[in-house]
Amino acid sequence: MLMKWGPDQRQLEPARVLFLRTPQAKQRLAPALSPQNLDKTMKAPVTAILHYDTTFYEKLPKLFPHNPDARNWFANSEALAEITAFRNSTLQGAYFILAARIAGLDCGPCPASTMPKWMRSFFPPGRSCAGPTQIQFPVQSGLWRRHEVFPRSPRLDFDEACRCF
Repeated sequence: MLMKWGPDQRQLEPARVLFLRTPQAKQRLAPALSPQNLDKTMKAPVTAILHYDTTFYEKLPKLFPHNPDARNWFANSEALAEITAFRNSTLQGAYFILAARIAGLDCGPCPASTMPKWMRSFFPPGRSCAGPTQIQFPVQSGLWRRHEVFPRSPRLDFDEACRCF
């Protein structure tokens, strides 16, 4: 997948993705969704829950082989591991969306305001197949033409969002 080629800090790759494709799987999300997102989520061909492995550093012997001590940078500092996993998986989540868009799929990230419900439903007790996990955000994706549900919202102009020195 194109997502894996996007750079993050030291190629730590903490992001993980849980793809919900069946109506039964997506129905498990229903209690955690706002009324505005419920119908869109159920109609989307796929909902991906982007999450991150909080012990991503266990994979560093494979991902960062040129520095045998890299694992210890994070294994010895839970706070550093958490903020690093969060930041890098946020980048990876953006790469996921861009990769899906390049593949011609529409994407709609959802707010994750009810993460505890999602964690209980999909990662009891807070674990994924990869190890301890935290949810980043869900993304509805597929060939579902979200723009037909509602028009694309405006975006800031360059000079509203950027400054040059």
